[in-house]
Amino acid sequence: MKNLKDNSEMEKSVAHIIVEIIQYMPNAVVSKTIIKKTTGNVTVSSFAAGEEMAEKISPFDTFIQIIDGKAELFINSIEYRLNLGDGIIIPAHSKHNFNANEQFKMVSTIIKSGYDI
Repeated sequence: MKNLKDNSEMEKSVAHIIVEIIQYMPNAVVSKTIIKKTTGNVTVSSFAAGEEMAEKISPFDTFIQIIDGKAELFINSIEYRLNLGDGIIIPAHSKHNFNANEQFKMVSTIIKSGYDI
């Protein structure tokens, strides 16, 4: 599995078609930073079919919205199947991971205010 990340922010005051910002790559999870600030960030990611994101814990709430395909998400070992347009908040300090039974794209938004780091 390849994990490709572009941490440069997107150009401001330019309209974007969110689902077209990032493409699928075989055997890879690709991420593009839309905006990154000390108080939070917004990222779009694409997962090739068969890929997964290893389990992790974030100290902040994370809002996920599926913008293409379908995703399998586990939060504290509870399975959630997310379809196109679905959104979910992953609570701060929760173990979570993603599986791509089919390819999907998502937008993740992390808001860092209100929590101690």
